[in-house]
Amino acid sequence: MNAEINIPQELVEQIADRVIEQLKTLKHLFSASNKQENSTIFDVKELAEYLRVEENWIYTRTRKQEIPFIKKGKYCLFRKSAIDTWLNQDAVKPLSSFAIPKKNTLRHSDC
Repeated sequence: MNAEINIPQELVEQIADRVIEQLKTLKHLFSASNKQENSTIFDVKELAEYLRVEENWIYTRTRKQEIPFIKKGKYCLFRKSAIDTWLNQDAVKPLSSFAIPKKNTLRHSDC
């Protein structure tokens, strides 16, 4: 079964323009959301919750300057984007499937 639909060029252009406008709106919403997430600032308690660690762990890392932080007066503040980058620096890369040797396993039927 072969069906053809004839759509006037003007209608195709109107549909394309409408799709482009919708995509621009989505792009704007996504980009605003991403900027807001990247500009998030945590205090010690919020960072501890975000990382699921004790607050004392955060204080120890800031004292040793092992974690990126901003010192404003008596407050230690943490930019989420900097923390995420810091976390990713220690990410363990998975081994490729070719690097993992297969064990020689004997099945009962092999004996």
